Amino acid sequence: MPRLVGINHVAVEVGDVGEALAFFEQLFDDVRLRGRGGGMAFVDMGDQFIALESGRTQAPDRGRHIGLVVDDREETVRRAREAGAQMIRGNDFLDPWGNHWQVVEYRDIQFTKTPRILEGMGLAGLEKSERALEELRAKGLAD
Repeated sequence: MPRLVGINHVAVEVGDVGEALAFFEQLFDDVRLRGRGGGMAFVDMGDQFIALESGRTQAPDRGRHIGLVVDDREETVRRAREAGAQMIRGNDFLDPWGNHWQVVEYRDIQFTKTPRILEGMGLAGLEKSERALEELRAKGLAD
């Protein structure tokens, strides 16, 4: 039987791709595109990406959200606030098109990138918290 391995990407509808890229550039220092065309842009995140697609028309998200992994949650939330995002609670916000983003810090979650990927992203030495390591150990995924 097949098994789930991970997520390659998430496609997120926005009003306008150019405006969405400008919004992300207010949050993050180094927004790199994997590609762009046909009303879409593919924002690189090391070995993963987010696909942004023009044309969102639905109401703002409620429970549906995207957990965005960052190296500095507090700074990302601060920048989102400054960029005009609607803050929902703690580390959750709505972008200008109503997409619900939840900002989580890499060190605190089980999701793990290899040292080589982190190095290639300019994040060499990014560590996991002891709590995250305990969760990984409980699953036999860390020493």
